[in-house]
Amino acid sequence: MLESYVPVLILGVISVGFAFVTLALSHLIGERKPTEEKLIPYECGNVPIGTARERFPVKFYIIAMLFIIFDVEVAFMFPWAVLYENLGMLGLIEMLIFVLILMLGLAYVWGKGALEWE
Repeated sequence: MLESYVPVLILGVISVGFAFVTLALSHLIGERKPTEEKLIPYECGNVPIGTARERFPVKFYIIAMLFIIFDVEVAFMFPWAVLYENLGMLGLIEMLIFVLILMLGLAYVWGKGALEWE
């Protein structure tokens, strides 16, 4: 049974080897001409203002986590939509319960003020 994993192991070794060889060659052959302009953090073509160590409000992270949570939950709806006709009434009821739970979660977050932007 382990023989079937040999091609996967070979592919993994080749992939890791290729990555290391490519990085090593880039380091050895690559030209280095550091300038002050090249060493500043890239900010979409704008000149950076302030330091890179500024603190961000926790609200940014909360909004990002909530977006990811609800975005992933919506992604679960696509397979359901594809199989909607095969699932019948039971599938519809289960999806309605799923959406109701999502709406309750959104109402809770909204009520706590996590979506308020100040």
